[in-house]
Amino acid sequence: MSSATAAITSSTSARFHIRPTGAALGADVLGLDLSRPLEADTLQALQAAWDQHLVLRFRGQQQLTVDDHIRFSRHFGILDQRPLAAKGLHAQTAALPQEITVISNLRQDGQALGGLGDGEAVWHADMTYQTIPPKAALLLAREVPAAGGNTYFANLYLAYDSLPADLRQQIEGLECVHDASRNSAGELRLGFADTTDPRQTMGAIHPLVRVHPGTGRKSLYLGRRRNAYIQGLPLEDSEALLDTLWAHAVQPQLTWGQQWQEGDLVAWDNRVTLHRRDAFDPQARRYMHRTQVSERTA
Repeated sequence: MSSATAAITSSTSARFHIRPTGAALGADVLGLDLSRPLEADTLQALQAAWDQHLVLRFRGQQQLTVDDHIRFSRHFGILDQRPLAAKGLHAQTAALPQEITVISNLRQDGQALGGLGDGEAVWHADMTYQTIPPKAALLLAREVPAAGGNTYFANLYLAYDSLPADLRQQIEGLECVHDASRNSAGELRLGFADTTDPRQTMGAIHPLVRVHPGTGRKSLYLGRRRNAYIQGLPLEDSEALLDTLWAHAVQPQLTWGQQWQEGDLVAWDNRVTLHRRDAFDPQARRYMHRTQVSERTA
């Protein structure tokens, strides 16, 4: 991908730039203050850049309030309410608007302020165990550790396009069950029984190959690896095929890594990307707010 910076001038808004990362996906958006109102043509240009690069990073957004974050996110669709946590959260977090999910390792009064802690979060897409998963997420860094906690993204368009032709043909029409029992940090969700047999997996069923409703392009659609099961296949065949697809999808040349700075707002298309997070020092502080844009239209 080109590393050139593309300048965009809105007829009613300030000039801004899109600078691709030069990796398989991702671009910086330069010159926008997201706490200020944005005109329709600016938003259209942002959506076009998002469709092209899959992940957009807006640096220097420390000034955003919770309401600013929600307002900007709503330009791209209806917002989901925060998902059910694996454990009860602090009253300070519960008092936030329902559109805000806290991702943090911090604790107060012996209770977690947010989810996912300080450990590694394995490759996944968000909430694909639901029948209608979110189409996008926008994660704002309020506090970040000096080292660790980086987030990596994988391009599932390129993962599909670069599959051998016979493998693309093999997976066409196959559907996979996505496990609902655990989050991406491996924590068992409230109300779920543990199982190690993928054939007993509880969760939504999605095709392995998805067509993006906005771009019309095909991509792999993998969700998360643990306890995934391809319907209609013997377990050993399902496991072998999923292992092959996952190993292919997360090759370094198909990914890009985000090193967080305070004030970074990173937006990703959840339908055509995977992401994971590095572990970090448990004594360090990491505190982030996330919104999720729904695929629903009403």
